[in-house]
Amino acid sequence: MDHFMDDLCSSLENHVQPFLPHDDAAPSNEAEHGFTFAELNSVRASASKIICCDFSSDGKLLVSGGHDKKAVLWHTDTLTPKATFEEHSLLVTDVRFSPSMSHIATSSFDRTIRVWSADNHGGMTQVRFQPRLGRYLAAAGENDVSIIDVETQTCRQTLKGTKPVNYVCWDPSGELLVTVREDSVRVWALGSGSIGNCVHELGSNHSKFHSCVFHPVYTSLVVIGCNQSLELWNMSENKTMVVAAHERIISSLAASSATGLIASASHDQMIKLWK
Repeated sequence: MDHFMDDLCSSLENHVQPFLPHDDAAPSNEAEHGFTFAELNSVRASASKIICCDFSSDGKLLVSGGHDKKAVLWHTDTLTPKATFEEHSLLVTDVRFSPSMSHIATSSFDRTIRVWSADNHGGMTQVRFQPRLGRYLAAAGENDVSIIDVETQTCRQTLKGTKPVNYVCWDPSGELLVTVREDSVRVWALGSGSIGNCVHELGSNHSKFHSCVFHPVYTSLVVIGCNQSLELWNMSENKTMVVAAHERIISSLAASSATGLIASASHDQMIKLWK
């Protein structure tokens, strides 16, 4: 038996050493310590199948996702959860940290991709690419909107607020961005600093704001979706006009520069076209 064990150990050593990479800069006695590869820690991360994971660039955080429709952010040193992202309706197919920022992207069988902040644990409620060039991505979080440079994957500007952002939209030129909160609509100009410059603001007098879009023909006109009505805001003259539109919240608006049409989608299960 002793002879058998000696042969087995010798065989393992002969197989392990050719497997290891050769590093000319390593000390000559490194091989004497042998090759080790062992489990350091573990955690039961889900009651369902886990199919994706990724480390942050500094290795301090780990994110996982799978069949339970969640993405979980973990502290690497303790494998304790830092945050859980639960907005997907079907299984999470992939999770990835951005290389140079504290953001996480998740994809799902529900046909959506979501961007999350690893700092404040909140999901990005809205993501909008800049029109025309598409170099910048506006990502709305809890109270702030980050303007992300897609090429460098860095945050160019932050549009700060005190209340949650319901909706964001760019103007057709890609130079202005509108943020919608329940009580206000703000128009921002992209400047050279790290904090955006608010150039127009409209407060709510009677109805909560939920969505917005620039008019496809009249560039100074913003159409705002409210609880049951559309509010047309002439920014240059700071005048508004209210139009009865739906029976419930107007959750989304879209504009077509090709046809001049505006579409409104509502919780009343209706889609309407306007011109």
